[in-house]
Amino acid sequence: MATHKKDEKPWDFLEAYRGKQFKGTWPTVVEMFEISVERFPDNKCFTAFVPKPETFTYKEVHEYVLSVADYLASKGVKKDDKIAVIGKNSPEWAIAYLGILFAGAIVVPLDNTLSNKDMFTFMKFAEVKILFADADRVKVFDAENKLGLIDRISLEPEGTLPFVLDIKAEPQNRHKAESEDTAAILFTSGTTGTPKGVMLSHRNMVADCYLAQGNMKLYPTDVFYAILPIHHSYTMMAVFFEAISTGASIVFGKKLVISQMLKELKEGKVTMFLAVPMLFNKMIAALMNGVREKGIVLYGIIRFLMGISGVLKKVFKVNVGKKMFGFLLKNLSLDTNRICISGGGPLPASTFKMFNQLGIDFVQGYGLTETSPITHLNPVEAYIESSVGKKLPQTEVKIVDPDADGNGIIYIKGPMVMQGYYNNPEATAEVLEDGWLNTGDVGYQDAKGYLYLTGRAKNLIVTEGGKNVFPEEIEDHFQLYSEIDTICVLGYLIDKKSKSEGIRALIYPDEGYRNTMQKEHGDSAKEKIEERMQQIVNEVNKGLQSYKKITRVTVVDEPIEMTSTKKIKRFVVAQKYKD
Repeated sequence: MATHKKDEKPWDFLEAYRGKQFKGTWPTVVEMFEISVERFPDNKCFTAFVPKPETFTYKEVHEYVLSVADYLASKGVKKDDKIAVIGKNSPEWAIAYLGILFAGAIVVPLDNTLSNKDMFTFMKFAEVKILFADADRVKVFDAENKLGLIDRISLEPEGTLPFVLDIKAEPQNRHKAESEDTAAILFTSGTTGTPKGVMLSHRNMVADCYLAQGNMKLYPTDVFYAILPIHHSYTMMAVFFEAISTGASIVFGKKLVISQMLKELKEGKVTMFLAVPMLFNKMIAALMNGVREKGIVLYGIIRFLMGISGVLKKVFKVNVGKKMFGFLLKNLSLDTNRICISGGGPLPASTFKMFNQLGIDFVQGYGLTETSPITHLNPVEAYIESSVGKKLPQTEVKIVDPDADGNGIIYIKGPMVMQGYYNNPEATAEVLEDGWLNTGDVGYQDAKGYLYLTGRAKNLIVTEGGKNVFPEEIEDHFQLYSEIDTICVLGYLIDKKSKSEGIRALIYPDEGYRNTMQKEHGDSAKEKIEERMQQIVNEVNKGLQSYKKITRVTVVDEPIEMTSTKKIKRFVVAQKYKD
């Protein structure tokens, strides 16, 4: 592994390429990738195990990307043209994405789980001219072509349609994007309201990519795992861009199936595993339940040793957990892992703590699509379990209208902040002023630049006593109960005049737990499940302040609707279950 001098910044190496490969403060995404190709031509770049094993070096990926770019240019693609990419995570998806940028166009990555109707709406709004997609999706748009697309290209080998890896074209004069040009439009529905197209420039994304490394060292020997949807800003930046900026490798996972995921983590010898809190919670809960099943004495010994390991790691910077608990980490296919990163939502401090006790350098970060997305990341050597991270270099944060506890709206300024919302100046003006972005999140920061989240401002529940409660801080307490699949905390109106609210929990029980209860109790299973859910709520309520206690519990029979990155669609759920 490379070593870093104390005052050396991870992006200092760019000085050797400034004036040759790029000009200005930051290279474009295209220039960033070409620098890595020059530095690490024979490093593994992209790998997939499904549907068949395939691996591409940086040099090989570069050749495919140039072919795609020349093909697009031969179709008349020019500056500011929008091209969509839709599909499951794959090397082909990434090659198409880079090829679009190499052609000087704007990439529009879309959620593969969207319906054809929604897909059509987004592509029409963005004025998409060409589509890259998996074979089944291409066929749909190929048959109708109501959008008047110039071309449709498959990300999978499929008879009559052009396949991205088979594309050949003569070298073309291609538009060369500049740092301030828009590189991507990312549609974000958040968890409520109307989707918006976030415009991110090359500078936004490349600056964020390198600045994030100011809080975390990456190496060309690292292997990243892309299991979360790559169209989403979190995976796009924290996996895709971070890897290609350092000459590291990416293993693409196509399905969020635990058995397949563990197999790919092992086969790929992954060192960098990034996921959402829900996945990490399920992994640590399953691991500890497995230990508990072997007997309370062994469980007590393991937890005692974990406590000692955690103190040695955090206080004395000595990591004995990796060797001590290697047999447990193998069960999670994390024995080769260097760092786990959680993002996309609040993580219980207990999960954060247990992974570190097991010897994994486990941290969490914070950001929004509108910030490319990373603005905060816990340094491995100085993490704080209750914090979502320390602000990145060149990032400014201010807390507006703080309450008595210091909690206020979080505003962020820096080179990663978006250009604005595509064709929506009104929405842009609502959140962006003088370079400051209103995140809509509530929290506070300490003197060292660490950020602590309380919740989303728009999710705020105002209780009868006038207290402010954020659903997320209550939901956190339930994340390690294996009987619960999903919990959604909402406010319900108890006084129309004062508009005060009570606190309600919608709970969707775990499928395995429901099946077990059905076998054991038959017709009375539903009643037994509801009793256990209420019991869990009562347990959590005991540890909550009086005004945060849940006063109404509803056990639901259908999965609670979530986004592709496993965030609750709170507005949709509230409408579905309103009184």
